[in-house]
Amino acid sequence: MSDAQTAAVLAGRGLSRSYGQLRVLDRVDFHVGPVEAVGIVGPNGAGKTTLLNVLAGSVAPNEGTVHFGGRDITRLRPESRCRRGIGRAFQIPRPFGGMTVLENVIVGATYGAGLGRRAAYDRCVEVLEACGLIDLANRRADSLGLLHRKRLELARAVATGPRVLLLDEIGAGLTDAEAAELVDTIKTLRQLHIAIVWIEHIVHILLQVVDRLVCMDAGRVIAEGEPATVLGNAVVIDAYLGKAVP
Repeated sequence: MSDAQTAAVLAGRGLSRSYGQLRVLDRVDFHVGPVEAVGIVGPNGAGKTTLLNVLAGSVAPNEGTVHFGGRDITRLRPESRCRRGIGRAFQIPRPFGGMTVLENVIVGATYGAGLGRRAAYDRCVEVLEACGLIDLANRRADSLGLLHRKRLELARAVATGPRVLLLDEIGAGLTDAEAAELVDTIKTLRQLHIAIVWIEHIVHILLQVVDRLVCMDAGRVIAEGEPATVLGNAVVIDAYLGKAVP
């Protein structure tokens, strides 16, 4: 085990997952340090979302272990991992219909973090400020445009009080201008000392946030390290990019 894995807040070791004869994850090692931001890239079918599912607890690995804060959480359910400090935001935001923005975020603070009414309200105000939603707190969540629904998805996850936030293609479907605003929001969340693991196909927005890049292909990690170095790797270019990213 490397020093980085030992110091990691969240780590997967030797993770494998198969569906019948299809091996989606193949002995993957992964880690994210406290307050670090790690980006995950790779072609469709590389195993990226399956890795996130295994880390979050919605999919069990066939082999390997998941550790959080130095403890083995491989068999814990997603809600137990959430209470311990693993939050997640999905590609397609699904706000609770018929509820306001504030009420949606309160659900995260009460059920996700187990906070009492007053503490939950105070946290939600802070989170809404950080996510740029405070002026929309009393708006029905199902009336929001896509960018604000994405921000609400982030806010609900952050209201659970995560030490690690898992993001699965949160930028999908946004215009360039909206994606730039989302990047600003995620940079603000980093100031809350939250570690981030972010899968994203829009590489240029990912590079504005992450400290380290991991590239996957066919269920394996084929490169990781400083973003520019990974994107200049010949194996990564061949498997994913087709050309170097300037």
